Amino acid sequence: MARFRWAVLAVAVIAVTAAGVWGMGVFGQLSEGGYTDPGSESSRAAEVVREALGPQGGDVVAIYRPGQGSIDDPALGRRIEARLAALPKSSVTAVAGYWPGRAGQFAAADRRSAVAVLTLAGEDEGEKLEAFREIGDKLSVAGATVQLAGGAPLGDASAARSTEDLAFAEAVSLPIVLILLLFIFGSLVAASLPVLVGGCAVLGSLGVLHAVAYTHDVNSFAVNVASLLGLGMAIDYGLFMVGRFREEQSFGRTPAQAVARTVATAGRTVVFSATLLMIALAGLLLFPQGFLKSLAYGGLAAVALAALLSLTLLPALLAVLGHRVDKLPVRLPRRRGSRPPGTGWATLADVVLRRPVLVALPILAGLVVLAAPIRGVQFGENDERVLPAAEPARQAVEALKRDFPALSSAGVLVVLRGPGAGDGSFAQAVHQVPGVATVTPAGRGGGVVTYTATLAGTDPFSPAARTAVDRIRALPPPPGAELLVGGATARNVDSLAATADRLPLMVSLLVGATLLLMFLAFGSVLLPVKAVVMSALSLSATFGILVWIFQDGHGADLLRITPAPLEVGIVVLMAAVVFGLSTDYEVFLLSRMVEARTRGATTAEAVTTGLARTGRVISAAAILLIVVTGAFALSSVTTMRFVGVGMIVALFLDATVVRMLLVPAVLRLMGNAAWWAPGPLRRLQERAGLAEYEDDELFPTVSVGRHAAPEPDAQPAARELAALLSADRGPGAVATSDTIVFAASPPGTAPEAAGPVPGPAAAPAWPDPGELPVAGSAPGPGQSRITLEEQVLPAPVRAAGRRPESLSDLGPTVDLGNRRSGPPSDTVDLSRYGPAAEQP
Repeated sequence: MARFRWAVLAVAVIAVTAAGVWGMGVFGQLSEGGYTDPGSESSRAAEVVREALGPQGGDVVAIYRPGQGSIDDPALGRRIEARLAALPKSSVTAVAGYWPGRAGQFAAADRRSAVAVLTLAGEDEGEKLEAFREIGDKLSVAGATVQLAGGAPLGDASAARSTEDLAFAEAVSLPIVLILLLFIFGSLVAASLPVLVGGCAVLGSLGVLHAVAYTHDVNSFAVNVASLLGLGMAIDYGLFMVGRFREEQSFGRTPAQAVARTVATAGRTVVFSATLLMIALAGLLLFPQGFLKSLAYGGLAAVALAALLSLTLLPALLAVLGHRVDKLPVRLPRRRGSRPPGTGWATLADVVLRRPVLVALPILAGLVVLAAPIRGVQFGENDERVLPAAEPARQAVEALKRDFPALSSAGVLVVLRGPGAGDGSFAQAVHQVPGVATVTPAGRGGGVVTYTATLAGTDPFSPAARTAVDRIRALPPPPGAELLVGGATARNVDSLAATADRLPLMVSLLVGATLLLMFLAFGSVLLPVKAVVMSALSLSATFGILVWIFQDGHGADLLRITPAPLEVGIVVLMAAVVFGLSTDYEVFLLSRMVEARTRGATTAEAVTTGLARTGRVISAAAILLIVVTGAFALSSVTTMRFVGVGMIVALFLDATVVRMLLVPAVLRLMGNAAWWAPGPLRRLQERAGLAEYEDDELFPTVSVGRHAAPEPDAQPAARELAALLSADRGPGAVATSDTIVFAASPPGTAPEAAGPVPGPAAAPAWPDPGELPVAGSAPGPGQSRITLEEQVLPAPVRAAGRRPESLSDLGPTVDLGNRRSGPPSDTVDLSRYGPAAEQP
């Protein structure tokens, strides 16, 4: 990557710019539909009516309310008729209503308002929206107020609000993210790189969605999902990549070497994370609803581009910048005598490991309590309640439901098709169904008769409304006729049935892929199972809180939302995203634990090492993603607010309570069984080569032996260290490459003070190579080992009284900080000899 950095930069910039410019056209092709199952009974009912009776209108319902007088004022009637007749035929294909025929069903019972029903031109939701935008401001008349209800005005208001809220969320979140990255990296250049990659991922995903819109309906919410995931995941991936690159450079590597190491290590984590999240999002494609499919397109495009750009554009930028990545530093105040990095997490691990049952049981009980509201969950579909109470489109729909219930979308569409469709007694049978208030004829022609059954309740998605639809469908149709039931409630019933039918497939895909990939990464049978259970607990608690807030209404006034049944499509989306992200954090945490375990650490040592090495990064990644996604909680549209609040809750629970407390406690209770796998499966995992930990090919371990010698490709300083230890400690030598990475003692433990190392004459005899294990393997009783904690050479190290330029300057007076690491083994700890810049 470093070799072709300029070519990669050029290709990436051109491709992203072109995709972004072209992708802006997607905003003119978005729809607000796709919530129904196209193969369901309700969809077939709507199709039969459209074929037999033509478009039935209802795209726009204009409610006229005279300022004074009544709806029968002749002058007002003429003005309204003239206004409706002047509408362009290219936008409006049919008009029906109270004027001029004064049909009673188009007037309110109090005669204070009447409606005109408009059918818009267009074959899909996107075309109808464009038609509405052409005539939306041409329906007002003097002497009356007008409210515009119907699917088109509601969709237009929702799309406009979502676009504004998306821009507002990004304007709020990006500066905060940049400030947080400044605190993390301490450099404006380094902090800006993840944000830059995130912006490129969003632009690229718009281009993908524009291409998809030519063959599939793309719901406007897909743009929000693409922005949320593209920006959030690119910033998370950038955090891993930039942090690793700076770490590699601090070890003395050239920019090209640092880029190669970064892509090989942090890049592998990015690929694994993106793969898991994309598999979760691909599960949305299993559902028949176009809404979920369009969300999958947006999410998959965003995550794939975030990962791709993090592995191409970002390394190319890092290779160009080199050490200039630390330019424009921001010096933050530091406390004197602050503890080494990872010490706090090691202390936390120690607390958890000493009392695992005391930690795990309260957390498990708390998660179960938080998940309890799920038992009463109700599902609906997006309606006017997703908009603020003051939104004109919402107020118009509420007025339509109140004054013209037969014309609102809340009614049940009853369709009879066939020779016996004209049997008028069937309408009476429908009227006798509990929960049905009135039944009125809606149309006749082409062998099809339709009725509108108005429900007694006001909520079309309530259990009573769904029960009424089921009972109507259970009625025996007239002889020779086919019965089809549609409408909003029937659509909701069918959508829930389709979701429930495909949900086991999605769950099987998520769980199966997670178990397989995590086994190939970790070589354990129980760790993947534990990860799935932990993710399920976190997910259940998150949805319990969301039900408690958005359905039951606790805190609704504070959030300025109207409690309503949850939209099943958004719930499925949240489940996929939260499961993918929680598994991602699990992988990042466990990978360091498994790495320590393979190098000989006990379960307790592995847990401590994993927390110390990943706790800060996981916390930082979660905070950044909370800011990006949590900004959606400021939206005025309930759907976006649901996602924002849900992501805040999910990330907080998962990255703190579950990953930092519950997972270590459970691993402690599992003990050595956590790492077990049958021999054949382990051999299969080793052949797959998907291990996430740093293996010996990338990071050779340190070995000590009587006849060992430095490797030919070791850097000079590493050879000097080998010679130094050989001279000071006896005839043994250290065989190593340019990197020393093993950490066997708990991170953060400070070596005890010790005097200068004795010279060769006083050095104890080294054991034979067969007696002294390779560093990282578990020592036997009485055996010695050397611990070199994250110490990578060459880097100037501190010596008594002065700062040497190389290890050869240290001579025999270097203080190796001898200390006892427990009865079984002696430990030589070099952890305090870090880069010169970190020394006082």
